[in-house]
Amino acid sequence: MDILLANPRGFCAGVKRAILIVENALKIYKKTIYVKHELVHNQYVIQQLRKKGVVFVEKISDIPNNSIVVFSAHGVSKKTEKKAIKKQLIILNATCPLVTKVHKEVEKASKKNIETIFIGHKGHPEVIGTIGQYNNKNGKIHLIESIEDVDKLSIEKNSKKLNYFTQTTLSITYTKAIIESLKNKFPHISGPKKEDICYATTNRQNAVIKLSKIVDMIFVIGSKNSSNSNRLAEIGEETGVCTKQIESFQDIQVNWIKNIKYIGITAGASAPEFLVTQVIKYLQKIGAKKTKEVLGTEEKINFNIPKHLTFLSS
Repeated sequence: MDILLANPRGFCAGVKRAILIVENALKIYKKTIYVKHELVHNQYVIQQLRKKGVVFVEKISDIPNNSIVVFSAHGVSKKTEKKAIKKQLIILNATCPLVTKVHKEVEKASKKNIETIFIGHKGHPEVIGTIGQYNNKNGKIHLIESIEDVDKLSIEKNSKKLNYFTQTTLSITYTKAIIESLKNKFPHISGPKKEDICYATTNRQNAVIKLSKIVDMIFVIGSKNSSNSNRLAEIGEETGVCTKQIESFQDIQVNWIKNIKYIGITAGASAPEFLVTQVIKYLQKIGAKKTKEVLGTEEKINFNIPKHLTFLSS
């Protein structure tokens, strides 16, 4: 078989920034660095940081007073931030700037008392953090996940003053359908000036669609709790191509690739290229021949880290 590699794939600018913040913090502070939730949703990345001494917690209450805490790339709610301040923690904010953009949109709607609808996956940390930006007793933020949720949605007042926003890592086509449904039900609803689904999610999804037209099978490298990786796997399946989501080469079953001529590989935005390289080497070991990069959208976006953490990275 031959291997075709999707482009772009793997780390996005937000993930690179988050990891660099933690790695530089370890060098600068030379003490335990606590991270609220997993920094990014990739088990390999988390394991590597644990080996360096990083401690991951779900509750701010589990962090000793006056310690250093990093907010993950997914962001946190205002309530979580207040708890960290109350414990006098040194806060290093690794929230992806594109998630922060959505936070500001929701916060602005909250301050203006605008009823808000948020499209996202219930329980995902990005969703919890974003909904937690809405703090107005006279208004409300509604979480929806599907067109069926739109049908059930009831806005008793302010139906002519409505906003919608979305999680950054959703399926482009499915989200578009939900937004169309919202606009049909609430003609006066308004959304962000620029869509909330991030550039990295959009580019990787388009790359999978392109890959699906020339391969017999797709491997999506990414952890099970990675929203953007899950969406890539779903899109692969939707194209009709057999798609397997794997965490590493160890998940590959040889019987999957019998009689496969062209196998496509992509990786979620939180999956390092190292894991892609391992998968390629494994496939080569069991008979893969040519490896070819498929041309895609070139990404030049880079997010700066806080200035007081930059000098070691130069």
